[in-house]
Order: sequence, then structure tokens, then C-alpha cells
Amino acid sequence: MTESTDLNPEDRKIVTLARSARARNGVPEGAAVRDETGRTYVAGTVALDSLKLSALQTAVAMAVASGATSLEAAAVVTEAESASPEDRAAVRDLGGPSTPVLVAGADGTVRETVTAG
Repeated sequence: MTESTDLNPEDRKIVTLARSARARNGVPEGAAVRDETGRTYVAGTVALDSLKLSALQTAVAMAVASGATSLEAAAVVTEAESASPEDRAAVRDLGGPSTPVLVAGADGTVRETVTAG
């Protein structure tokens, strides 16, 4: 586990944004991604009858829709132990296989950092 104070400021920011999205919207997950220019995109889980996206998939989609061409990092706040293969694939599609994905609990403590791989 990594305390948020052990992260660099930019990674700490996306974890905080992801945590805020989860709490503010009352959704199972919150996520944030940082693109190649340093812009951040924040999202929560989408659970409609006709559309279901994880928070991380939604954040990646928002980045793509805004013109991002790459990702520097991603963060997800979730009760799950790790980022799902589908979430990692979405990050990999835009950021490449070495893009870090920070997985944090509801308190913002990063449980693991994996690559989009």
C-alpha cells in the first residue's frame, strides 16, 4: 500500500479527483486520467439500462472525445482488488502498455500500481 503522500503531486491529484468523483456521485467507482499535455479527465461509473461503463473506461472515453492522443497515468478508486482487464485495455489503447494505473481504496490509499500492459 502506498500512502497518498508518497505519490508525486500529479499522481496524488488524479487519485484525489477519482476519490471525489466516486463520493460526489455516489457511484461504485471514480476514476481520473492525465493526458500527454497534463489535462485531467474525471468520471464515475455509468450504469444505464442501455450503457454500462466503468469509471476508468468513461474517463478514457472523455479524454479521447476531448482530443487526447496519449495518457501519462490513470487512477481508479474502487472496492475491487485490482483494475479489471477491460479497464487496463482501455488505458492501454490510448496510453500504451507501460501507462501506470493506480488502484486505490475509498480512503485514497493506493493498494497497487499496475501497468496497462
